[in-house]
Amino acid sequence: MKGLIKRVGSGQRGFTLIELLVVVAILGIIAAVVILNIGGFLGRGAVEAANTELHQVQTAVIAAMTEGDLGPGEEEGDPDTIAGDVGPETDHPARHYLLNPGGLQAVYTVNDQGLVTDGDPTGGQWDGRVHWDGDQWAAGTAPE
Repeated sequence: MKGLIKRVGSGQRGFTLIELLVVVAILGIIAAVVILNIGGFLGRGAVEAANTELHQVQTAVIAAMTEGDLGPGEEEGDPDTIAGDVGPETDHPARHYLLNPGGLQAVYTVNDQGLVTDGDPTGGQWDGRVHWDGDQWAAGTAPE
């Protein structure tokens, strides 16, 4: 305490250059760690949102099959088949069971058994952030 009073009393004010550099370095390290962690959260958030949408589309397809008595048809596009694409601008029976079909961020391919077999996020907000990985969405772009 005496050193602080003596220092202030002797006309020396402020911090030395070394003290300021140490504080700036510590703040830089903390900022770098925080930015890296935020990037990971954003990537996981996109995957979770995409998989939630996938689940909603699969549920809508099941509802369309159950209530509309839709099932395997002769060919894709047959009005009595469930096979086809479900997306923001497609005309598929399952769209009637979605709350906001125009808000879909991907186009999903449904096979004749009613299973979602593919997803394409081209043009949506997930484009480049998620990719289809067999039966669900995964982070990042598709491996070459």
